Amino acid sequence: MIDISSSGEGNAQDAEKLQEQVIAFIRSFGLLRPATTPCGQPLSVSEAHALRELSRCDGCSQTELGNVLQLEKSTVSRLVNQLEGKGWVERDRDPDDRRAVRLRLTGQGQRVAGQVAASRAAYFDRIVEGIPPAERDDVITAFQTVVKALDGKHHPAEDASRDERLQT
Repeated sequence: MIDISSSGEGNAQDAEKLQEQVIAFIRSFGLLRPATTPCGQPLSVSEAHALRELSRCDGCSQTELGNVLQLEKSTVSRLVNQLEGKGWVERDRDPDDRRAVRLRLTGQGQRVAGQVAASRAAYFDRIVEGIPPAERDDVITAFQTVVKALDGKHHPAEDASRDERLQT
């Protein structure tokens, strides 16, 4: 979350408006349904994102996957265990570094990743159709601006989790 404690009244009002729109987006987009993706596939959003990245990076490490997904090491480990348990991911030893493990989609994982990608593309096509053509570039630019504002910011839940681990 963006720190507005030292901001002026105008910034606080803008932050409140942004907060309301982000909450509305999260709800409308379907991010509060943990068992399905926004495009309606029967898997979690984190599983869908992991499958997407693994389909783009055959043989990446858990660390690389965690960096791309911006998740902590323990969270990525649990996620990969879930994917492996479903038969979607396999771990292979790196031939150059026997301590390292590389992640690869299985045939079933590739099929699921393909289904999710097709469903995601259709879902975003429907969203784009609902945005007037003259406003589409502005919407994309606005999302890019928000992502840039968030990059490098710590997430409160991750900070609390890290602080709790350090105290024990």
